[in-house]
Amino acid sequence: MKNIKRVIATVLVAVFTLGNLGVVSAQDDNVINLWVQYSEESAEGQVMVNSAKEFNETNEEGYVVEVNYVPRSGSGGGYEDVINAALTTNTMPDIFTLDGPNLAAYANSGMLQPIDDYVSNKEDILPSIIDQGTFDGQLYAAGYSESGVGIYYNLDMLEEAGVDLSTLPTVSEPWDWNQFNELLETLYAHYNKPVLNMGFDDQSEWLLYAFAPYIWSAGGEITNEEGTEAIGVFDSAENTSAFEFIQSLVENGYSTITPVEYGFHTGEYALYMSGSWTMQQLESEYQDINYGVMPYPVSPETKELVSPTGSWAYGMSTTTDNPEAAGALIEFLMSEEQLYNMSMGNSVLPARQSVADRMMEEVSEPMRVLIEQNTTSGKARPKLINYPLVSRTFQQTVTESTYFEQNPDVKSLLERKAQEIQSYLAQ
Repeated sequence: MKNIKRVIATVLVAVFTLGNLGVVSAQDDNVINLWVQYSEESAEGQVMVNSAKEFNETNEEGYVVEVNYVPRSGSGGGYEDVINAALTTNTMPDIFTLDGPNLAAYANSGMLQPIDDYVSNKEDILPSIIDQGTFDGQLYAAGYSESGVGIYYNLDMLEEAGVDLSTLPTVSEPWDWNQFNELLETLYAHYNKPVLNMGFDDQSEWLLYAFAPYIWSAGGEITNEEGTEAIGVFDSAENTSAFEFIQSLVENGYSTITPVEYGFHTGEYALYMSGSWTMQQLESEYQDINYGVMPYPVSPETKELVSPTGSWAYGMSTTTDNPEAAGALIEFLMSEEQLYNMSMGNSVLPARQSVADRMMEEVSEPMRVLIEQNTTSGKARPKLINYPLVSRTFQQTVTESTYFEQNPDVKSLLERKAQEIQSYLAQ
């Protein structure tokens, strides 16, 4: 219970909220209750509507899944509040979706039970998905999609600045930070203003998710492998070089900490670091933008391409009365066909290699770049009991590093933050 209190924030959601979720009686062993973090009307929701219908009609055991759609708020709350309220009132569903980085906290608190026996063909699941869902050597969550980030570029703006598009980097031959800076200097000299939106104004999980690959490429880490030490790890020479590169993007005027909203979409910036979700926006609302995607730039010391991974996953609650029924649903939803439907229907990266191979023949070139980068270089975020606190400190480190006048000594900044992270690891 002590660990649960550390993990679960004070719940302000009324029992009335839970009453509207149609919690199924535990006495009906054939009914499986699934809670998801998106709306039924969303692209993701429509895929789930079809998946649930197919499961109910085709499974031989007579199981019936009832899906409760609980959309997250813009700040990320809402859904988590309902989960926390259900935990305190002992009304957890059989299965619920969880964000990958929360796996360790949820498993450690006793909210989840292992699902190794209910997920087959694991060798086809991407290593990053297995890594994300594993805690203490057991699989506790099955990620149903992957995620990835690349550097979007406006082909017309690059050509106008005299950039030879045939020389741009690829996943097999990425640019290092110095080569990337040469492109930025060319664009900055031509447009005489910031040319790259890195999302520095996004004070959320984005700042760890998208920027950790820079320290990983340099050979650094957030903590040691055991998750017990940050001092001497987070403030390492490798991490210092990565944060100095990040800082230089603002110091040199290439990027900005106050970007124009949808600046890339409207031609304000030639480059934009973002994920696959941006493709949906561009292709539905900004079709005049002629764009491509390049992989992450890499450390000039290691030349190693590393990209971020992780997304939402299915987990089985420890309170379910019918783990066999819940396991059958997870097995169905994690099948190649269902994961293919989710990735194609929601424009997200695949969680299985077989789905990735299939999609590579059907999707656009920018999406192929992200899929290839993900399957060859993806790395999961660390699994730490107090991950939210560690992530917040990492986020603050990114933000403070961009204020180069106040923090010219990156090494000292990292030393302070390493002390802070160490305090969370000791709790």
